[in-house]
Amino acid sequence: MFRGFYKKTTAQRRAVIDEFRPDLHIMPKALPETVADNMIENYLMNYEIPLGVAVNFTINDQQKVVPMVTEEPSVIAAANNAGKILGNIQTTYGQREITGQIILSGIQHLETVLQKLETHKNELLQQAKDASPNMVKRGGGPIALTFEHKKSKIEQYIVIYLTFNPCDAMGANAINTCLEALAPTIEALTDEIALMKILSNYSEAAVSKATTSVPTQKLHPNLEEAKNIAKSIALASDYASIDVYRATTHNKGIMNGIDALCLATGNDWRAVEASVHAYASRTGNYQPLATWTYDEKADRLIGEIELPIPVAVVGGTISVHPAAQWSLELLDNPSASELAQIMAAVGLAQNFAAVKALVTEGIQRGHMGLQARSLAMQVGATEDEVGRLAEKLQEAPQMSSTIAADLLKEIRENQSEEK
Repeated sequence: MFRGFYKKTTAQRRAVIDEFRPDLHIMPKALPETVADNMIENYLMNYEIPLGVAVNFTINDQQKVVPMVTEEPSVIAAANNAGKILGNIQTTYGQREITGQIILSGIQHLETVLQKLETHKNELLQQAKDASPNMVKRGGGPIALTFEHKKSKIEQYIVIYLTFNPCDAMGANAINTCLEALAPTIEALTDEIALMKILSNYSEAAVSKATTSVPTQKLHPNLEEAKNIAKSIALASDYASIDVYRATTHNKGIMNGIDALCLATGNDWRAVEASVHAYASRTGNYQPLATWTYDEKADRLIGEIELPIPVAVVGGTISVHPAAQWSLELLDNPSASELAQIMAAVGLAQNFAAVKALVTEGIQRGHMGLQARSLAMQVGATEDEVGRLAEKLQEAPQMSSTIAADLLKEIRENQSEEK
């Protein structure tokens, strides 16, 4: 069904998706201005970014067509190719938990305050639950309270951590409501003042993992070359663990795919980025989130990724944005934990595509074909001219807007002569 999908016209691609999911309207309604005006302040207009799909993914034995919103030319192409090579990606998920903090500062009687908090822990937790009745009814809400002493160069703090199950929502408003309800009681109990009460975007318990085991013969038709590629990918992965400069770009490539899926489903990609990069630094040294090893005995390339992905499938933008709702329907309406696992699989595939390109033909070759089309449009090529101009640009010694404009002029002059 999806063979040669990227070669088809937009109309043909929509027809394929319509055949794949006949219950799904291929074109969601545009975001109404009345809705957009209530989403943000000082609204003027909608800013559009292309939405495409990666069609070659199998995740936990299920075929997935993955919606992705991105302006970067090679992201979806890379995900498509990687999904085909990696095969059935297996995923797991940790615990559906977020964390909130109430921070007390200027503590004079440290042990007394901690003792009072521990003594009244159960009552405080019940108060938090009472502040979130709807979430509790859904099987979520406040789970636990813990307390910790922290000391900086200038001050002593006590932090009250509230662990919270947001179910399928992001949960920011729900947990913040609980924290603000608790703060006055804690202040009265401890005779201290709360410096702040706010959720944390670091979700270390909500970790998604994805793994894949790829026969090396899938990497190249020549078996010896395939083994060399597998070994090179493993070495590139190893190097990322010792060099923060490389690890940063290694992880950025992962987020190319995860951010694109976050945007497509209406999720807060900024919160995901913050959580992910904090997790990469949890040992004190910034580390790669995806790793690759070569199992010479089994002749397989093993890929793993582990990262927290705090996403939702209800609430906020997700519940009001037509394209976000359409994207979730395309993914078979996953739960929040299932969506996080899909994102982990996409991140692993995106990383594989980037590292494989880097250790073989280089990153630019894949970029240049799509960059040529973008450059062609920039200099004013029509729909009929874009393909021809892009081909000429890739044959040119270098690409630039000047060269593109000159080649477009040449194409048009030749057309005039032919007529």
